[in-house]
Amino acid sequence: MKITQIRNATLIIEYENIRFLIDPWLMPKDYMEGFDSALNSQIRQPRVNLPFEIEKIVDVNAVIITHIHPDHWDEFAEKSLDKNVKIFVQSEIDKNYILSKGFKNVEILLQEGNKYQNITLYKTKTQHGKKEILKPLCESIGMPYDAMGIVFKSNKEKTLYIAGDTIWCNEVNEAIEEYKPEIIIVNACAATVLNGERLIMNIDDIKEVIKKSPNATIIASHMDTVSHLTITRKDLQEFKNKNNINNLIIPSDGETIILNGN
Repeated sequence: MKITQIRNATLIIEYENIRFLIDPWLMPKDYMEGFDSALNSQIRQPRVNLPFEIEKIVDVNAVIITHIHPDHWDEFAEKSLDKNVKIFVQSEIDKNYILSKGFKNVEILLQEGNKYQNITLYKTKTQHGKKEILKPLCESIGMPYDAMGIVFKSNKEKTLYIAGDTIWCNEVNEAIEEYKPEIIIVNACAATVLNGERLIMNIDDIKEVIKKSPNATIIASHMDTVSHLTITRKDLQEFKNKNNINNLIIPSDGETIILNGN
């Protein structure tokens, strides 16, 4: 298995020699404004450039879009990806949206699992911030609340869990209990909206993931890119060093992590 951190939540996962592109946010640095409903809206985003040419990033077998938020899918992904590429999404709403952009091969991921060649993909539940607070806020600004995580399973690779845009919650705890992943990718910059609520994990949430899965390799993604981040890679590295944590990896943009199979 190879995991390449592209930028933000954008990853390339090579699993059973199949290349999956996760949440392609491919626009140039500073292309869009910060979110009005979030911290640091005056800071343009993405804060950093892509580490590779777009043509290299979109050279994949399949795409997984965890949700249609503008820092997980954009017009540059829409224009650059082959319209026949396999795309997995979380819902009928997201499927119809991607189909409306001219893509031909879109499939909804299920909690029961979807077979793709020798791999089974499972949709997992999330809380993209505390549901009782963030769902009404998202709906008030015309942005869908729901996001998903994904579990990858096969006979030849370790089980991988991409938690997605979520805080630590019962849904994440239950996914770890059910699938017992050996590799867990968490979105961890603690992006925060104006009312102080977090949309994704912070250091305390990562502590809970490590506590729940002490033998898993934890990889921190979604770092140093959005305007409304409140935790940086530097902060995570200081936490890791201070607590002598050996199973937390904080990849730089463009870095590839190689993990042996079963």
